[in-house]
Amino acid sequence: MFSAEGLTSARLFRSVVSLIILALLMWFLLGVLEKEIRKAEQQSAQLVLNQLRAALVIKGAEVMLTQSERLEQYEGLNPFELVEHQWRNYAGRCHNSRNELGTWCFRQKKQKETVNAGGGWLIYTANQPITLQGRGVAAGQALAWTVTTDYADRNKNGRREQDERSTGLRLVPVSFDDNPVLMQDARH
Repeated sequence: MFSAEGLTSARLFRSVVSLIILALLMWFLLGVLEKEIRKAEQQSAQLVLNQLRAALVIKGAEVMLTQSERLEQYEGLNPFELVEHQWRNYAGRCHNSRNELGTWCFRQKKQKETVNAGGGWLIYTANQPITLQGRGVAAGQALAWTVTTDYADRNKNGRREQDERSTGLRLVPVSFDDNPVLMQDARH
């Protein structure tokens, strides 16, 4: 009824169809896996930022309670120094222009290439294309933050006036030339 050649062709056809279906499933699963890896890195970086912000709130409150120091003395501080935790993805001070992917480091400001200016930027180099606080970055690109004082903006103009007092410490996004990143700029 069925020839041997027909059965062989049917088996070959089923094998090819099975391999195509398997390849499509693998392609779909790899896409989902990549998306989940991206989401995990984004959540991990956001968690680190949240913990550093909490440490800055505590340090700001301590400074305001002691009244022996000023909040302005802590501008540019490395916030990792405030947390007693061994961060696996914190490399310490940045030593070169290209950091390892998926790591944090602290880049010290310099004056005239030789003298440290006291302060600097917290740098995160993304391993995947991610978005942190409305700022998108491609894999291998870096985002920067700096510690600055928060203040009571009584006239709501977004700028610190001389009569507006400091209210704490905060971590703000910056570009590498130390200019604060405006959120409308960060979306582009």
